This record gives sequence, C-alpha cells and structure tokens, in this order.
Amino acid sequence: MNRIHILLFIICSLSLNAQDGMKLALLKYNGGGDWYANPSALPNLALFCNEELNTHFERDYATVEVGSAELFSYPFLHMTGHGNVIFSDQEAENLRNYLIGGGFLHIDDNYGMDPYVRVAMKKVFPDLEFIELPFEHEIFHQKYDFKTGVPKIHKHDDKAAQAFGLLWEGRLICLYTYESDLGDGWEDPDVHKDPQDVRLRALRMGANIISYVFKES
Repeated sequence: MNRIHILLFIICSLSLNAQDGMKLALLKYNGGGDWYANPSALPNLALFCNEELNTHFERDYATVEVGSAELFSYPFLHMTGHGNVIFSDQEAENLRNYLIGGGFLHIDDNYGMDPYVRVAMKKVFPDLEFIELPFEHEIFHQKYDFKTGVPKIHKHDDKAAQAFGLLWEGRLICLYTYESDLGDGWEDPDVHKDPQDVRLRALRMGANIISYVFKES
C-alpha cells in the first residue's frame, strides 16, 4: 500500500460525525511490556465520546499489531503499558508509513514505559524529537478547556503531567502523555477508585484528543 493509497483510505474514513461502526484501536507491541493494560479504558472512552461528541464508535476496540496491514484500517491508535517496547525494522517502517499517511498514535505512559517507548519511537522517526506541547496547543482546547495542559490523574513519581508530540510537516502525528496516566482515569470506576471528578477530567481530555484527531485529519 503506497502513501497515496494510505492517505486516501484514512481521509475517507475520518469524519467526526460519520464513523458508524468505527472502532478505536489498541496497539500490540513486542518486548515484554503489558500492551494490554487498562482493558476497560477504550470502551469507556468510546462511550463517553458517543455521549459528549455525538460520535458513533463501537464500544469494543480493535487490537492491532505494529507490523500488520490492519493498522491502516484505524485512524486512531492508543498505546499504553508499564515496561519494555521493541519494534522490529519492519514494524518501525509500517508505523512510520501509517503516521506519515494520516494516522494518529496516542501513547499513554502507564508508569515505567518512558525510557523504552522513547527509544522505540526514535527507531520509527530517527529524524524527529518529542517536543513538549505548549498549554496553548489546540488539543487542550477542543470541547473542553485545559488551561494548564494535560491533567494529572495518578501520582506516580509526583512529577507534573506533560504532553509531548511528534510533528511531521507541521502536523501532530503522535501525542505522548507522560506522568498523567489518562488511561487509568478512563477505566471502570472500581478499578482504581478514582474520584468522579478525576475520572471526568481524564475522559474529557480523551474526548479532546479524539475531537482533535478527527477534525485535523
């Protein structure tokens, strides 16, 4: 599949108000990290977006491997975990083509994957560096307004939550949320027993990400 076909396929798939039967997708990777963490996160995010953004996502999410051609069937990919991440040369090339072609990857550090995912993404884009997104970036100002950027959901090392991005020709193709743990906030209430206002902040930031991705693409 060449880049033109990738771009056309994804553009035809993308519309904030026209994604009947579309699924959010979870990225499955190698290296031993728990890519499958937070199993209730994406279903809850899909439901929240359907209610608040008038989207029509299926609650069940897709699981796609980094090197699979199925990657190109999903405009939005979510990646999470606590540990090691390894991309083969073929997987790195496949993910690069997907992102250059119009796809979007949200990486959410579930605590502990930071040193590994940075190395893995450097293999995908040797020529790019993660940059911290300013609070004024429009991803923080979609339906919901986050004046101080990505919200802090779980304490972890008690560092400030940060949002980093990879930009390709001026387009944000990868959002990396660090020391925030949005995915934990998207999970069922009884999993982490977060206060409702904390879960709501996480879900609203997730809805902002979805809104930004579908409007920009």
